[in-house]
Amino acid sequence: MSGGVRIGLKDLHIAKLLSDDIAGAVYSVPKKYSGVISAKITPSSTTETLYADDGAAETATALGEITVEINLKDLTLEQQAELLGGTIIDGILVKKDSDTAPYVAVAFRSKKSNGKYRFKWLLKGRFSLPAEEYKTQGDKPEFQTPVISGVFVKREFDGWWEVTGDEDMPGFTLADVWFNKVYALGDKGGSGSASGVPVFITPNQVVIQ
Repeated sequence: MSGGVRIGLKDLHIAKLLSDDIAGAVYSVPKKYSGVISAKITPSSTTETLYADDGAAETATALGEITVEINLKDLTLEQQAELLGGTIIDGILVKKDSDTAPYVAVAFRSKKSNGKYRFKWLLKGRFSLPAEEYKTQGDKPEFQTPVISGVFVKREFDGWWEVTGDEDMPGFTLADVWFNKVYALGDKGGSGSASGVPVFITPNQVVIQ
């Protein structure tokens, strides 16, 4: 049984979702985004109640969109182009009205009070352009850090939207390889090293590299 209380956040990684259909899902190799400050995940759901014989008889709940908000120390121009759309030309980020943010998977880990970590992958989502605020420098420096917000949904081919692992949970062996690729059922510690090759996850969770 895992224990401890979450007290930290580090090692934000993002992988592009290259395809998601009945044949499976294809992801790029995850990239680390340094300087994560906070992450907030807010799932939504709708519940309907069936009434019969003058009373509530059945309820049904459906998952809605999942809102994800991430605060970072900074987003480089290259990262903005990768994550939000845009093109780098001669060292300059150019944004067009036709730019489209790609679907991505997001991973991070959170330290717990017992010294172990909780690991997480969010499997399919898209971030939107963030608000930007600039202030003149006063007597005391005020840090101005970007916050990106996105909407995540379930994967098309299997319905998965999130996976979570606790380092102190019996049977969990993926602490050393969690960020090497997007998690697939059957992954074991010491396997799945980053190879630079996109990972194809089939409907039966077989991973092909």
